[in-house]
Amino acid sequence: MRVFVAIEISENHIINSIKEFQKKINIDAKPVNAKNFHFTLQFLGEISEQIMHRIIQALHTIEFSSFSVILKGVGAFPKPKFPRVIWIGTDENGGNMLIELSKKVQKVLEPLGFFPDNPFKPHITVFRIKKKIGDITKELENHEEETFGTQTISSIKLKKSELTSRGSIYSDLMEIQAKK
Repeated sequence: MRVFVAIEISENHIINSIKEFQKKINIDAKPVNAKNFHFTLQFLGEISEQIMHRIIQALHTIEFSSFSVILKGVGAFPKPKFPRVIWIGTDENGGNMLIELSKKVQKVLEPLGFFPDNPFKPHITVFRIKKKIGDITKELENHEEETFGTQTISSIKLKKSELTSRGSIYSDLMEIQAKK
């Protein structure tokens, strides 16, 4: 099974704000389904059932307190001239808290042989781009200061990803709550 560690976006006002952004931005790209909005703390790839149980044990050792993140600004990976993904970013303080949480995840998963492909950059993917669409710098500049709302981060999840012709279907394997 294909798995990743994530934080879901659960605040309705944020989800609605992102959906409005997806409607008004003028690009030829596939919007991510609202129920799939999340921060990926670490992608783990294909794993066995046995490894999954070891991952769950390791993740249960993580302790963190809840915190808030302001979702704001937009960008593209690898860059706006050749976009493959359009994302929404975070405020600096919330982003730094997410980075610290991702480091805790990395630390407990490294002994199991999992290492991140790239340094964690806090973002939520809101569009995926399969074909070449050209430079979208101007379109993104119109939204670079846009704020989408504040999300309280109070849990992390191990999620399964099934790839289908209609896109990815995510399901929860386990959840860890923040300390009260």
